[in-house]
Amino acid sequence: MSEEEVNYASVVFQNKKHPPPEAIKEEEIVYDEVKVRDETPEQTPDTKAGFLPDKKANKRRRHYQQLACCLGILCVILLLGIIALCVLHFPPLSHESDVRELNQLKENQTALLEANRNLTNNNNKLSSDNENLRRDHNNLTVQFDNLTKGYTVLESKTTSLTAENQKLNTSNQELETRNGELETQKNNLAEQIRDMETNRNELNVSRAQWSIDAYCTIANGRKCQVCQDGWKYNDTTKPSCYAINDAELADRRTWEEAREDCRGKNSNFAVIHDQKEKKVINAYSWGSKGTAGYWIGLRVEDGKWKWIDGSYLTESNWAQPPPPTPPSVGHCAISVQGVGWISRTCDDKQQWICKKNALSL
Repeated sequence: MSEEEVNYASVVFQNKKHPPPEAIKEEEIVYDEVKVRDETPEQTPDTKAGFLPDKKANKRRRHYQQLACCLGILCVILLLGIIALCVLHFPPLSHESDVRELNQLKENQTALLEANRNLTNNNNKLSSDNENLRRDHNNLTVQFDNLTKGYTVLESKTTSLTAENQKLNTSNQELETRNGELETQKNNLAEQIRDMETNRNELNVSRAQWSIDAYCTIANGRKCQVCQDGWKYNDTTKPSCYAINDAELADRRTWEEAREDCRGKNSNFAVIHDQKEKKVINAYSWGSKGTAGYWIGLRVEDGKWKWIDGSYLTESNWAQPPPPTPPSVGHCAISVQGVGWISRTCDDKQQWICKKNALSL
């Protein structure tokens, strides 16, 4: 479409109370210019081609333009009315009054500026204090969290220590109870020891009396001998006393049973380490009660012949034929007069010879 033509309209406002002079009466005061669209649009190639503008749209457009013009005029009237009211309501002030008011306004402005600066400084200070407080709050928050964690750990440790303390108290009570029982046992044992010492003293007295009666018989007018009555003395390498247990066949004993009998007499089997004692033991092994043979302190241990004092056999007086090598387990030695030593099972029933040291008079 081609550019539209624009018409301008002028609006004149006149004061009714004070009409303008004649010279100016004809002057027009232009407050606004309103563009008015030409009603006859320029024909365009489209209109020439037979397309006419919509009449209703043009009518609506003119209506809007008139409304806008009226609104502009109304605004100008209102503005002038406000100015007139201000002029009528506030009479003009004198120059001195204006100066005083201006000075007062300046002072007020200065005071307000000073107050504003003070408020600004106070605001800045408060902002700085607020920032410091915020940092302190954050630090305290961190410290509080750390303390909370520490308190939690401490509470957990306290709970554990409380449980452990309870266990220790329980253990302590059990130990106290056990200590009381042990104290009672100690007292009982002490009483038993005192009784045993009393019995031992009495037994020692009895044994001493028995020894006196055994070695110093009344029949001899309390004349003491180196061997007790019924024992044979022989001055071997070490003076000894021998008990020849020439038992009947039904009363003979195994090697262990015979050894227990010797122990009951405060003695043990004969142990032979030299030729002199070999001859003595051989001479005492007479066998006048039937089958000859007397148990001596020699038996097989760990596949070797061993004396009851812990020494191994180094010299032998075996009868022919000698025992097989290695010796059989469970075999013990008997002494036979005029023959020598013979290996027998330890469960055989034999006679036996006991030996103990002689008294020194």
